[in-house]
Formats: sequence, C-alpha cells, structure tokens
Amino acid sequence: MFFCGGLWRFNVYIFVWVYYFGEFLSSFVVFGNWTEQGIKKVTEAPKRIKQTRDMIEKAGGKMQLYYTAGKYDFVMIAEIPKDEDLMAILLCIGSMGNIRTTTMKAWTETQGAKILTAPHP
Repeated sequence: MFFCGGLWRFNVYIFVWVYYFGEFLSSFVVFGNWTEQGIKKVTEAPKRIKQTRDMIEKAGGKMQLYYTAGKYDFVMIAEIPKDEDLMAILLCIGSMGNIRTTTMKAWTETQGAKILTAPHP
C-alpha cells in the first residue's frame, strides 16, 4: 500500500513483470481543476506534477499529463498495478488543497472486448 510522504515497497518480481510486459496495470483517466489556492500557486504546478509522477512510479505505475483548455485544467492518464494506490495518491494530493479531481477507471479496447463478449454470470 502507498502512504503519502512515506516509502512504498513492492515485490521486485511483480515490478519487473509489469515493467517489461505491461500487464497487471489498471488504467485511469483523471480530470483535474486547480482550486483557488492552486491557481494562485500555478507556477509551482510543474514541481507538484513531478512529485505526483514520482509517487505513481514508486507504486509501479506510469502517467502522462496533458494541460487542457475548457472544462478541465488538465487530464492525466495513469496506469498502476493497484487501484487502491492511485486512490491513496489522489487523496494525498487533493488534501494539499491545490487541485480537485474526477477519476474514471478505463479499459483498453482489448480488455473491453473481452469483458463485453464474456458469458454473463
């Protein structure tokens, strides 16, 4: 489990498998907006994004962030082995008061096709 500000340890074998083969990763689309506090400190955003990336990578995941114009200030695509770790990371970041996020779990086209064509229980 990931802890905000703490170190996260994981099984080396699982990490190597995920890193080289890209399996076991859940995908998420995270929409974000800066809060009033966050926009006042917008010049610090790249530093905060790097900290977020570091936390996700420590949890065995990866992310790509896009700044956007429109309803959201940014969109992040994250892939991470454990859903709970992303939740903990987003709660940690949100508790700092600079952003608010809306998160959606996502499936690749292949994963979705497998789910859609599987027999119903």
